[in-house]
Amino acid sequence: MDNNELVFSVSDFVAVLNQTLEYAYPTVTIVGELSNFRISKNKWVYFDLKDEYSSVKFFGTIYQLSGPLEDGLTMQVRGVPRLHPLYGFSVTAQSMQPVGEGSIKKAASLLQEKLTKEGLFDQSRKRVIPYPPKSVGLIASSESAAYHDFIKVLNERWCGVDISLADVQVQGEAAIGQIVAAIEHFNQQAIPPEVLIVTRGGGSADDLAVFSTEQVTRAVAGSRIPTIVAIGHEVDISLAELAADMRASTPSNAAQLLTPDKKATLNQLNISSDSLWSLVQNIFSGQADDLARKSLDLGNSIGSTLDRAEQLLRANNNLLEALSPKSVLKRGFAIIRSTGKVVDKAKGVAIGKELSLEFADGYITVKTEAIELK
Repeated sequence: MDNNELVFSVSDFVAVLNQTLEYAYPTVTIVGELSNFRISKNKWVYFDLKDEYSSVKFFGTIYQLSGPLEDGLTMQVRGVPRLHPLYGFSVTAQSMQPVGEGSIKKAASLLQEKLTKEGLFDQSRKRVIPYPPKSVGLIASSESAAYHDFIKVLNERWCGVDISLADVQVQGEAAIGQIVAAIEHFNQQAIPPEVLIVTRGGGSADDLAVFSTEQVTRAVAGSRIPTIVAIGHEVDISLAELAADMRASTPSNAAQLLTPDKKATLNQLNISSDSLWSLVQNIFSGQADDLARKSLDLGNSIGSTLDRAEQLLRANNNLLEALSPKSVLKRGFAIIRSTGKVVDKAKGVAIGKELSLEFADGYITVKTEAIELK
């Protein structure tokens, strides 16, 4: 035996190898075909990644899963390589994502089937989006074209919307946690925005896979704030969009769905104003015509009433004049007074008494000389 040869105990070898791995490969990312996938006690995950020539064992928890998986999918797994003292070499998974368009679609299909059974995409769960809202929580990358397109179109269409941005990554491993945290952040505010917008531009299946993960999809579905999700182009449909209260085909379309067009609104207001003014004028014109007719009718009625009153007054005046003492005097009669009192009987007049006789044209005074009663 070579005296310089290192000899390890089993435990020492495991410890030294793990120290070497920790120094040289603190984490590794491996891509391969998923096989022997199983979940134990609804908590622990065991699986292998293999290619044509090799196979590597992995261990993790269900919290690393992006959704339901099955053997045959191409997966990208990041983890820590370790030699276990009893169970041999494996990689402890820290994150795992399907890669490649076929695997991503298959994983999304498995997750969609699972969440559909739970009723997560039911139309009855959809809420009405405020239109237009006073405040918006925007979850996007501030450096993306999607963010700038949304802001531009929104400002062109409407004014006065308060926008709060949660600047997040929209692809890659870190994006999942950041998007979920942003949704939770807005939901925990004392005065939350009226609507949440989750958006990013187009990209490959790998780029958009974040928005079909179980974590992001459940976060969108569980938001107490109504949500609009606009991911990629019109042909790109993510599970988060299916779970949202409203789906927009593009970031620009999200702004269009959220707000009216101020130019069209102003034009409609002008048309409505003109119509209202015409209606008011027609009402006033009709009321004026009606008032004129009523005024004419009232004038005619008053005229007729005055004519009848005048005729009645004239008749009464004629009657009064006919019955007037002066009219009687004009017919040759006279009024006899004695000491200012009317004398209506001859026997009441003494001889030598002065009498006043009133005629139609004046008075005379006479003295009685004899009285003969017949």
